[in-house]
Amino acid sequence: MTALLSVKGVTVRFGGVTALEDAGFDLQPGELLGLLGPNGAGKTTMMRSITGVVTPQEGDVTLQGRVITKLPTHQRVRLGLGLSQQIVRPFRSMSVIDNVTLAAGHAKTLSPLGALGHRHRDAERERARELLQRVGIEEMAESEPSSLPLGMLKRLEVARALALDPKLLLLDEPLAGLNHLEAGRLADTIVALNRDGLSIILIEHNLSEVLRICQRLVVLDNGRNLAAGDPRRVMDDPAVQAAYLGSVAEREEPAHA
Repeated sequence: MTALLSVKGVTVRFGGVTALEDAGFDLQPGELLGLLGPNGAGKTTMMRSITGVVTPQEGDVTLQGRVITKLPTHQRVRLGLGLSQQIVRPFRSMSVIDNVTLAAGHAKTLSPLGALGHRHRDAERERARELLQRVGIEEMAESEPSSLPLGMLKRLEVARALALDPKLLLLDEPLAGLNHLEAGRLADTIVALNRDGLSIILIEHNLSEVLRICQRLVVLDNGRNLAAGDPRRVMDDPAVQAAYLGSVAEREEPAHA
């Protein structure tokens, strides 16, 4: 099967600091993959390399067989890449449904002249309502984002990403800041989206939910690939445990303390 996304030999340097070194992975169509690693592992740089915020000095990013390494972010979005940010920044002056409606009309607003020819947005508004229902916050459609708790704002962010009709959705720590119940419910929503055929890369620190929902893991450490494969086997890998927890020697108290 041809990979939907292929990241090969990506190296990213910021001055004298190497954030990623010869890192990469493949994502198959319909897969829900967890991209993990301790703080400073290179996950954010990897995500930015995929979305076009960062251009690698070496390596390539390929989406549906097309090399996108040097394409700007907006062109990657048009090719089917969607992103849900960790820090949610909706338009506070617009209602929840209008936030999603604006994203749903992306094809009509590619150019100012094109936008002038599309004054009606009934279809986009209906699409937005469907997406709000899909992520479980349709009852908040007419509310302002400022009135929503974090759990609902996270779902709004996912709905806005879905409105771009992505073939691949990158979720950057969607469970961060949520309590156990909220995290579990949003994780279930992510699973439902994947079962509907959406390919997803999940960057997340909530390991219990990652192990529960992801089909495969890729673990980075110090900018390099550390492990990949079945979630339980990966997390049982001593090298992965050491990366997250430190070696036994590092965690033991000194004998003479």
